[in-house]
Amino acid sequence: MAEVHERRDRDTGNAEYDLSLVPTWSILLAAIFFVGLQYLFHFKMPHRHGELLAMRIAMGFFWGSALASYALLAGYVSRDVKRRNMSAPLWVLMVILMPAGIGAIVYFLVRQPVVSRCPHCSTELQAGFNFCPQCRFQTAPVCGQCYRSVQITDIYCSNCGHDLATDGSPRRLRAYHDE
Repeated sequence: MAEVHERRDRDTGNAEYDLSLVPTWSILLAAIFFVGLQYLFHFKMPHRHGELLAMRIAMGFFWGSALASYALLAGYVSRDVKRRNMSAPLWVLMVILMPAGIGAIVYFLVRQPVVSRCPHCSTELQAGFNFCPQCRFQTAPVCGQCYRSVQITDIYCSNCGHDLATDGSPRRLRAYHDE
C-alpha cells in the first residue's frame, strides 16, 4: 500500500517527494558554496570602502547561486540514477566534470525510465508495463478486449470502444468507477 501512495505522490508532483530526491549532503554543500562565495566577494577580495559595492553583491549572488545550483543538480542525479538502475559514480562524475552543465544535459537526454517493483512478487518492472512478466499481476488498467492501456476513469476504451464496465478487472483498478 505504501508503494501505491509513493507512486501517486510521484505522479501528482508532490513537493515533499520531489525534495526527497535531493540528498542532504547536496543541500549542505550548496549552502556552503553560496555562503562561501558571499564571504569571498565581500570580505576577501581587495576593495576600498563602498567601491563597486553593487557589482560585488551581484557577482557574489550570481556565482553563489550558480555553484549552489550545480551542487543540487549533482545531488539530484546521484539519487535519480539509483531509481533508474544506472551507474551512480559514472553519471555524477559526468555531471561534475563536463563543462557548462553538458554532463547534466546528456544525463537528462539518455536516462532510463524509472524502474518500479511488482507489488505481488517484487520483480523489477519498466515504466509502461501493464502486467508483471513473472506472475501476471495487473499493475495498470487495461482494456479487456485489446489489452491497451486505459485511464482509470475511462468508461470506454479509446482504442477499440470496448465497454470497460463489462471487464472483470481487479477491484483495485476499479476504485474510481461509479457503481
